[in-house]
Amino acid sequence: MKNDAIIECVPNFSEGINAGKVNQIVAAMQVPGVSLLDWSLDVAHNRSVVTIAGPPEAVVESAVRGVGKASELINLTLQNGVHPRIGSADVIPFIPVSGASVAECALLARQAGLHIWHRYSVPVYFYGAAAARPDRVQLEDVRRGQFEGLRDAVRRDASRRPDIGGPELHDTAGASAVGARNFLIAYNIHLKQPDITAARAIARDIRASNGGLHGVKALGVLANDRAQVTMNITDYQSTPMTKVYARATELARRHGAELDDSELIGLIPQAAYDPEAEWIQRIPGFNPALKVIERRLERPLEWIAD
Repeated sequence: MKNDAIIECVPNFSEGINAGKVNQIVAAMQVPGVSLLDWSLDVAHNRSVVTIAGPPEAVVESAVRGVGKASELINLTLQNGVHPRIGSADVIPFIPVSGASVAECALLARQAGLHIWHRYSVPVYFYGAAAARPDRVQLEDVRRGQFEGLRDAVRRDASRRPDIGGPELHDTAGASAVGARNFLIAYNIHLKQPDITAARAIARDIRASNGGLHGVKALGVLANDRAQVTMNITDYQSTPMTKVYARATELARRHGAELDDSELIGLIPQAAYDPEAEWIQRIPGFNPALKVIERRLERPLEWIAD
């Protein structure tokens, strides 16, 4: 790893309603050298996503502190939401930006996982490039059953137990999935009709696991009384966003629906940005200075005061 390497981390926390709690989590993540690039509350999914970047060791420390504060503030036994989750700090992925590889980010993920368990007694599952087992590469396999199902499964099935810590989940904070991956684009499309059946059908036909587009994960959900196709595009270079949007448009027509506006969760790389693309134009108020990671690194956000 180069001395001037830059790593991104995008922790997802299982709280999108209580802004005060999320403010405290973000404030706890302030570490010298780490830039705060983006953070958002998603009330519909009861989830918040924070994007940070900086030198590898500093980013690991920032992410670990965020997990600790989340485990203190978020009680999963009192929390629910549309989005699948197993932990207060649900997912902590490390992503190379420059001067580092995914393999090196996997080592950072392993390091972060050890810190999370030893400091806060929150057990850890490793996924993606950091996975310790082949059946845990895919995040959806790790999260099968969500917090409630996984909490019960680890008590009766040794194969579901965490990679570090446990064997049972933390009583209120669950477990964290810590991993390494390339850039992922989190993208949601709303339908004009509140038709959850159509949203689920579009998601079923577009996701890779059902023979759809390579590198696309999708669910059809109801969010804020609107039908939504929520997607993660894990390989935007092989499957460009223009192709994802065109396919979604085609499938919507097939299932008797029409696409409405879209939203982007977190940031996208410059290579994925095309100001003329329809998928970009359908995101209200899209500002590349705020949503393109390379541009955001030049002008990061101010850290929240605790």
